[in-house]
Amino acid sequence: MGNIFTASEVVELGIQIEKNGRDFYNLVKEKSNSPKAREKFEYLAKQEEAHIQVFKRLLEQTQKYEPAESYPGEYLNYLNAVADEHVFTKEHKGEEVARGIKSDKEAIELAIGFEKDSIILFGVMKGVVSIDGHKIIDQLIKQEQSHLVQLVEIKKNI
Repeated sequence: MGNIFTASEVVELGIQIEKNGRDFYNLVKEKSNSPKAREKFEYLAKQEEAHIQVFKRLLEQTQKYEPAESYPGEYLNYLNAVADEHVFTKEHKGEEVARGIKSDKEAIELAIGFEKDSIILFGVMKGVVSIDGHKIIDQLIKQEQSHLVQLVEIKKNI
């Protein structure tokens, strides 16, 4: 498989994932009965917002890529197919998932899964960008690994 996507497209996907993460944490924060859990969810929502800003800066560093397509939306459709299993790639999905949460523990466990999925997704996407984009994708992965570590620590304390 050749290089189909550039780093800018993967960063844009990362921005959508982080927006959904932010929305997820903001909603589970409002649903939580535990002051400690609410504090942690608020912190995580702020972290997601910070990641959005990091990703936007990364996007400014990448070249905008307009691939030749055999039909309009071909590459976006392919990217969506690759990312389809990652629930947070769909707009407004973070809020939708959060509405179904029944406990703080469930929210943390789901968030851990989402972060792991993001790491895997970005790792896969690294294989379809040019070598020049690898450093940027590595930065995305590092951000997600940081969230994962924080979530595991929070789970131990809730």
